[in-house]
Amino acid sequence: MKLKTILLLSLFILSPAHAAMNHSRMMMDDKMMIMNANPDKLPQDCPKISENVDITIRAGHKHALKFTGKMFAFDQQEWNVKPCAKINITFINDDQIRHQIMVHGLPGYLYPDGMVHLELYGEGQLQASFIVPSQKKTYLVHCELPQHAEKGMKAQLKVDGGDGDLPSIPGISAAVNADSYTVDWSPATWAALVLCVLLGFAIPLVIISNTASSKVVITKVWLYLQTRRKPK
Repeated sequence: MKLKTILLLSLFILSPAHAAMNHSRMMMDDKMMIMNANPDKLPQDCPKISENVDITIRAGHKHALKFTGKMFAFDQQEWNVKPCAKINITFINDDQIRHQIMVHGLPGYLYPDGMVHLELYGEGQLQASFIVPSQKKTYLVHCELPQHAEKGMKAQLKVDGGDGDLPSIPGISAAVNADSYTVDWSPATWAALVLCVLLGFAIPLVIISNTASSKVVITKVWLYLQTRRKPK
């Protein structure tokens, strides 16, 4: 009897109708997750929605290539909206791995833990909306997966021009802890450096020398052929 009950419960849970969870503050399946989306509830300091802003945010390794030493990034690092704006995000993951967008610092009475969260497991597209308060503020936007933010996946959302730039936003503000790549100057390292310098001088000289020798040989052959040519 117990085995039969367990099997029936397993079939119920794993059936397509229950493959996705949709709680009051979270939607999730095996591909995506949305937390605290808010398309219609106004913040206490907003009499109405001031504007609808459509923002497409792409995430992935290729967007970090423009930043030295970064591995992941969003395609943009800053957005500006009016107070009480409704923001409609289209989140696109361009990688095969998991990426997130999290907006922090929103009012807790409307957004539990003060955040909105979109997440995709691999390539795909996801949409969600939220409404910002009227306060002049700069909100952190980042991926909270381990080391993704540290490796470049950070941005900022400014409401009414914001209240300054956040630290360590690629291309916008200086890093709190700048990357430092030290070299262990062992005898082997010095030998490799000297060898590279010598090769850097030697290779161009060999190419030039070979080119000059080839020109001399070609010239001599041409002159020989000219002297052997019989007059008509």
